[in-house]
Order: sequence, then structure tokens, then C-alpha cells
Amino acid sequence: MHRHRELCARAVDPLEIAAALEAHGMTDRTAAHFRHRDVFSLAEEMYARVPRHSSDRSAPPASAHAVPEPVAGAAAGPSRLLTLVLLPALPGALCAGLLAGLAQAPPGRARTLAVVAGVLAVLSAVQLCLRHGPLRSPRPAGVAVRLATLWLLGYAVLGDGLLDAAVRGGPDRLWPVDTATALGLALAMWPAVLCARLFTGGARRRLARSRGLGEFAAATRPLLLASLTCYLAALAGLLALAGAALGAPPALGGAGALGALLLLARLLLVHGHRATPTVALATAAGVELAVLCSVLASRLPGCGFLAVPAETLIEVCGAEAVPTLACAVAAFALLGRAVPALSRASAHTDPGTR
Repeated sequence: MHRHRELCARAVDPLEIAAALEAHGMTDRTAAHFRHRDVFSLAEEMYARVPRHSSDRSAPPASAHAVPEPVAGAAAGPSRLLTLVLLPALPGALCAGLLAGLAQAPPGRARTLAVVAGVLAVLSAVQLCLRHGPLRSPRPAGVAVRLATLWLLGYAVLGDGLLDAAVRGGPDRLWPVDTATALGLALAMWPAVLCARLFTGGARRRLARSRGLGEFAAATRPLLLASLTCYLAALAGLLALAGAALGAPPALGGAGALGALLLLARLLLVHGHRATPTVALATAAGVELAVLCSVLASRLPGCGFLAVPAETLIEVCGAEAVPTLACAVAAFALLGRAVPALSRASAHTDPGTR
């Protein structure tokens, strides 16, 4: 109580103290040394024995269960409309406009400049979505996360065609670009923001109603899985819609696995976990890069054996199998880490109390 006196004095609920103790490494086994069955029981005694600040005693009773809303829900009216509707729709709108313009533009230098400007505009819109609203991280993502994400997105659009051409001895000309996957992923920013809002807001409401850490974790785990499922369903629909509009089948497996990986990584970053998503993203990007490099390196004298695994996989399953396997394995591994990490109360408390 002496060590955490300021926290106890400002807390509006025992669960807030329990979440902060959990964030500091307190476990039920540690709480047993203080003759309590779990962390929540210890937090209840600390909450009862440490006097509140005078400002807390004068607060209305309803504030005892008030839980800070996420950033996207804190502002009402125009701000909510901006962060939940307008900004998430911007990447898809810009990508659709870029593809429509390129369909009418003649080949040449102006077309190339338009492509570069359009891609930068789409990436800037995505960055805006990550800086505002439910996907905003308390700390900026590291360089490794940014580079790995850019590589994964670039490979989703350009990688399959490049790898297939490399296996056939090329590329001797411009390989095909998966525009349907690019449009589907850009449009999927909107459901990603909404599903992140659904999970974060639902977890905060459960934090206010829960009577213990175990009850909160049991209620939060299915919420995370439901949010991820809703996003994947929306992503599959948008990819199919983009493929029908552009007359080109998208890479559903690779794009779906990539979408799940990126959403899980971002949720972990939003809730204060940096190491695990960095490793997962870097691993998936590294696998894709290693496969592509092995095919290219096999052209060196005596190095033909390097391309055998990649060529066998592509011959059996197609070039799409490489990003599908890389992202799916990383996404499943990240899901196994995200379920316990995001079902802890300490992941959903106000950052000032962590």
C-alpha cells in the first residue's frame, strides 16, 4: 500500500488497482504471500484501506464505474465522424481513384509519376488512420515494424507476379500487378477501424462491469475472436468486390492472412505490446524475401539447388502459397500471443495508470 499509495488514492474502482498491479508483474501466486487468494482480492483490500483524494470523494456515484473511452470515442459529433467514417474510407477512395485514372491514362512518364503520387497518397491516408482513432498507438511503431509492413503490403501487390516470373527465368518485362488485392486491402481499412473500435470499446465496458480479473479475461477472449472474424469476413467481401469490379481474381488466401496479421499486430501495438508484433511482422517479411532471393540466387553457378523448395511449392500450390503460408503462420502465432495479452485488464486501463 505504501508503494502504490498514489494509485490507490486516485483509483475509482478496485479493478483499476488490480489491473495496475498486474501490469507491474503481480500474480495470484504473489498475492498469496499477502494472504489473499488472487490479485483482485488484494486490490479490494488496498482500495478499502487507502483513503481517497478529496476530489474523488466529491465525485458523483456514477463515476465509480466510469472507464475511459478509447480515443475514437472520446470526441462526439464531427470528431467521431472523422475518425470512424471519413478517415478510414480515405485510403480506399484514393486507391479506387488511382486505378480508375490509370485505366484512362496513356503509358509514359506522366503515368509513372501519377502512380508514384497515388501510392504515396494512399500510404499517407493509411498513416492518418493509424495516428487517429482506435488504431492509434500510444508510441510510434518502430522502424522494423514500418519496413516489414511496407514489404508485406508491397509483396501482396507485386510479389506473386515477380516470383512467378523469376521461377520462369525472368523477369524480362513488367510483371502483372495484383490491383484487386491492392484495392481490397485499401478498402479494408474501414472495417479494421470499426472492428478495433468494437473490441476496445467492448473490453472497456467489460472492465467496468467485471468483478474479477478471471471474469474479465473470460469475457474478453471471445470478443477478440469475434472482432477478428468480423474483419476477415469484411475483408473477404471487399476483396471479392474489388475482383469483380476490376475483372481480376484477387489473392484471397494471401490477402486474408496478411489482413489478419496486420490487424492483430496493430491491436497489440495499440495496447502496449511491441516486441511480439515486431517479431511476427519481420519473420513473415523475412520468409517472403528469403524465398524470392533463393530463386534469384539459384541462377549463380552451382546454386540451382537453392530454388528447389520454392519451385516445388509454386508448382504444387502456385506463387500465392508463399505469402499465404508466411502470413498465416505468423498470424496464428500472433493470435496465440494476442489472446492472453489482450484479455488482461492491464491492457485496457488508462495509460496513465499502467
